[in-house]
Amino acid sequence: MIERYTRRPMGRIWTEENKFQTWLLVEILVCEALAKIGEIPKKAAKNIRKNAKFSIKRINAIEAETKHDVIAFLTDIGEAVGPDARYIHLGLTSSDILDTAMAVRLREASKLILKGCERLLLVLKKKAMAHKHTVMIGRSHGIHAEPITFGLKLALWYDEMYRNCRRIEQAMETISVGKISGAVGTYANIPPEVETHVCRKLSLRPAAVSSQIIQRDRYAEYFTTLAIIASTIEKIAVEIRHLQRTEVSEAEEHFSRGQKGSSAMPHKRNPIGCENLSGLARLVRSNAAAAMENIPLWHERDISHSSVERVIAPDSTILVDYMLDRLTTIIRNLVVYPKRMQQNLKLTRGLIFSQQLLLALAKRDVSREAAYNMVQKQAMRAWKEKKDFKELVLNDSDILNYLKPEEVETLFDVKAQLMHVNTIFARVFGAESSKLKAQRAVRK
Repeated sequence: MIERYTRRPMGRIWTEENKFQTWLLVEILVCEALAKIGEIPKKAAKNIRKNAKFSIKRINAIEAETKHDVIAFLTDIGEAVGPDARYIHLGLTSSDILDTAMAVRLREASKLILKGCERLLLVLKKKAMAHKHTVMIGRSHGIHAEPITFGLKLALWYDEMYRNCRRIEQAMETISVGKISGAVGTYANIPPEVETHVCRKLSLRPAAVSSQIIQRDRYAEYFTTLAIIASTIEKIAVEIRHLQRTEVSEAEEHFSRGQKGSSAMPHKRNPIGCENLSGLARLVRSNAAAAMENIPLWHERDISHSSVERVIAPDSTILVDYMLDRLTTIIRNLVVYPKRMQQNLKLTRGLIFSQQLLLALAKRDVSREAAYNMVQKQAMRAWKEKKDFKELVLNDSDILNYLKPEEVETLFDVKAQLMHVNTIFARVFGAESSKLKAQRAVRK
């Protein structure tokens, strides 16, 4: 995934160039902190900042011999710095650099993902407002239930994505932790104030306690959060795929000029974007499982987590960044068919009002069981005989013993079932939306 997206901000975070640049920054900050407390000459720290540089080609050549990436990196920058290189990596272990630099990169990746979440929220809100009163059938178990509006469906997605915004903010704080505490986390050869200085400069918090590494429960939380975001994206994608089915045809992905749906069938207009998102969500979820496996390591650390993270860190962040962008485009350009929604609403010939009838009978001192049986009797006739439900009810003497015909007529009114749409919208886009604006203002 990395190679394809190096021109995008997220892809650049995971390039070899940026990895080594972040390692170098941590090493320089450590030297400056040591100079500040008098552990190394200030002149040496200045020389290191000025002359320390790396060559990826040279690092790879050294690593081919040493079989150790950090030693290869240190050897390379040491060649550029000269004698003062003896002060670089003083009292440190590899994970002091690796984990602190990883926190920096994950934090930067999180900011991009958060922006992607917010862009999607804006598009969802705009589309929800446009279809606030676009009536459609609500479905449970895939079967027609009662009327909703397409705007309510979008508001539901918005509310879930808003929670995802809060989740990624929390996950970003969880992984924004550095450690400069030495081989087993005891600060035996490096004082804690160095860690404090480095973390402050990198907008990280020092780990309260560490072993040789930052503990991987933090990473597990982070990658699980990405998996939740990916699952929400898939949830939306699956719904759009359903709505685009020929038998439903209530909404569909935009089909651009010149686009082809099938190599064999020229008529096809397939929901390929949403299908793609469903597939990618599986990868992100599997990466979260791998992050969970990284929590139990031997004693103060082993290396079994390292190979996993070299894959899941770039892949999951790049995938979620891409998925957010792709879904935002799909929602923005989504083609909606209100007339088809109206047609589908009438497919069951009024059966979607059965609960209204049940409740009306219950209010007339009919037991719930008796009322249910009376309504279900005519509902099943409507299913079986393909007759209009309201007409069957109006000819049912048992029901008319409790309800007048004009009362029955009022029960078959979509507007009555959707009288609280404005209340729901106020809840979703009122206080929550204000909080989101406030959060964005703070981050800026």
